[in-house]
Amino acid sequence: MRKIEKRAIMCLMLAGVLVIGLGIFTYRYIADGSDWAVYTANKQIYNDKGRLKRGTLYDRNGTLLMSNTSGKMTFSDDYATRKANVHLTGDRSGNINTGANKIFANKLAGYNHLTGTYSLLGEGRNVNLSIDSDICVTANEALGDRRGTVGVYNYKTGEIICLVSSPNYDPEDPPENPDDESGIYMNRFFSSTFTPGSIFKLVTAAASIENKSDYASWEYTCTGSQNYDDGRVTCQDAHGTVNLEQALADSCNCYFGELARQLGSDLMKEYVEKTGLTLSRDVNGISTARGSFDFPQTGADLAWAGIGQHNDLVNPCTMMTYMGAIANGGRAVQPKILHSVDFSTGFPASIPWKWWTKRMIEEDTAEILKNLMRNNVEDNYGTDNFPGLNICAKSGTAEVQKSERPNAWFAGFLDDDDHPYAFIVLVEKGGYGSDVAGSVANEVLQEIVEKY
Repeated sequence: MRKIEKRAIMCLMLAGVLVIGLGIFTYRYIADGSDWAVYTANKQIYNDKGRLKRGTLYDRNGTLLMSNTSGKMTFSDDYATRKANVHLTGDRSGNINTGANKIFANKLAGYNHLTGTYSLLGEGRNVNLSIDSDICVTANEALGDRRGTVGVYNYKTGEIICLVSSPNYDPEDPPENPDDESGIYMNRFFSSTFTPGSIFKLVTAAASIENKSDYASWEYTCTGSQNYDDGRVTCQDAHGTVNLEQALADSCNCYFGELARQLGSDLMKEYVEKTGLTLSRDVNGISTARGSFDFPQTGADLAWAGIGQHNDLVNPCTMMTYMGAIANGGRAVQPKILHSVDFSTGFPASIPWKWWTKRMIEEDTAEILKNLMRNNVEDNYGTDNFPGLNICAKSGTAEVQKSERPNAWFAGFLDDDDHPYAFIVLVEKGGYGSDVAGSVANEVLQEIVEKY
């Protein structure tokens, strides 16, 4: 009898192990099955050179960007479209990590959990990105031959409507020996980090609003510099006595440096984490670069860190998401680059859902920041430079190396229910933010508002 009991227990244990193993396999199959199926050794979907031979890529309006169905990777007939969108299409040599044939290989190949990559017609799927390729061309031309990036997304739906990284190139005529320092294959919007400069003052302002009871009335007299034991903070001008609203409009370094010192290192660390600037976000399979910040306990370095200098680094996509949070009452919609995925016959296979990030700032704080950013435009940048746009923004001039011109930033959103777009513009070595990056933002936003 005891032998039977022992055998029964053993059988139950084996059955339990089998159930657990089956559960693990099922989970892995659902989570990783597409990666297994689109491994380059799968000759059903890759040719002898390891290139995907299925699927077609379009923009949101059905404009062809790239196709694998002709036996080789082909691109748009329009030179400007190919060049502006190369960091999303990729090239035939696979030099770009954010190219569609790498990131969306499973979708282009037509993978599903039931039949894998088997396809009766062998044509894969049509993938529609959320971008408007014409607007990307406008953004790329506005950047000209300057390095930088432009990103615009709908902060209600999460769809990225414009994404350009420069320098770029024609995938039909790739560079033979690119300069290693140019970063021509790097998607600056997703994969890079940069010193944020004064656009980071919005984070310091948020920390002040939520933790300093006299944030609105607290004033500081700027003489053009502020000395600390280990160094000093300087401004372009002596701004005189300013409060938060005036200091943000004038982008007073001395005010925000002293504000960061009063808030303290620990609170500043808390807020960069709360606002998501140190996270890597997943944008339909594309991972953004993590931002990094170093807040010393005291002194000039802490002040400079609160201004957006020192060792501060931010990813453009992540900062754009923070702009979306301010526009949306403190929470942002997660950005996405996929609009839809269809079978080659046109039958819809999947449509990505939107989802919200965790709360970055309180709703009242978001409303205050929105008003402050609108005041920046009215009091400093000039509404005439953005005709017809109810724009809320913050410029940034980020010092990188003293021997070079600073990077120019312009970040913000349209406070417009009919045109809910948040944006980020970076022009490397461009000079002053509102003059350089602001003009790029205006050109792109004007076309978006006119078209949509």
